[in-house]
Amino acid sequence: MVGVPESHTGWTFITSHARVLAAIADNPNTRIRDIAARCRLTERAVSRIISDLEQDGYLSHTRDGRTNTYRIEPDKVLRHPAEAGLSVASLLSLLVQDETDRMKKPVAR
Repeated sequence: MVGVPESHTGWTFITSHARVLAAIADNPNTRIRDIAARCRLTERAVSRIISDLEQDGYLSHTRDGRTNTYRIEPDKVLRHPAEAGLSVASLLSLLVQDETDRMKKPVAR
């Protein structure tokens, strides 16, 4: 797993649901434990978020032994009226970078 960022307090631009979706987009076979660490959430919170996303059709999973493989529905439209017409794919294009791009770009501070 790539380095886990330090914890943060206060408000943020990105919701926990978007963070979890981005973590799954980065690795569709990722474990809930790894998503929780990456997103700085509890495993229980990640499980609830995954359940929310599955219930509303943004995400599905298949089970192979002890491993889940998640599938994101990229054409599903975002829920909030302010994002009317924007798809999950457009959101993820902002949140998920190709690993090679991530290694090239320095983090702005």
